[in-house]
Amino acid sequence: QVQLVESGGGLVQAGGSLRLSCAASGRTFSRYAMGWFRQAPGKERDFVAAISWTGGSTYYVDSVEGRFTISRDNAKNTVYLQMNSLNPEDTAVYYCAATINDWRLPHAYEYWGQGTQVTVSS
Repeated sequence: QVQLVESGGGLVQAGGSLRLSCAASGRTFSRYAMGWFRQAPGKERDFVAAISWTGGSTYYVDSVEGRFTISRDNAKNTVYLQMNSLNPEDTAVYYCAATINDWRLPHAYEYWGQGTQVTVSS
């Protein structure tokens, strides 16, 4: 089992950047693939980005491709989401999640953080 804690959210103007972090407990972090999801008010939770166990493979939803970068540091038990060129449509609560299953499948994620709010003003 793994526990996840996100940080780094906040208020930023359109065009700005934020870096989210997700710290994981335990000594088996490298066994988990990691993902970032987001949920805007009144909308379903969306799969945003994911990274494989070693960090060698990544996935991005089309709307963030080229603007967001997911990375991980297994020595620090942390996964990051660098978000650039933010726009108001990126406003949401961002969640990190972990899975030992197929990391490309949104429903495969078993462990979730509590979320961090990202608000982009126009």
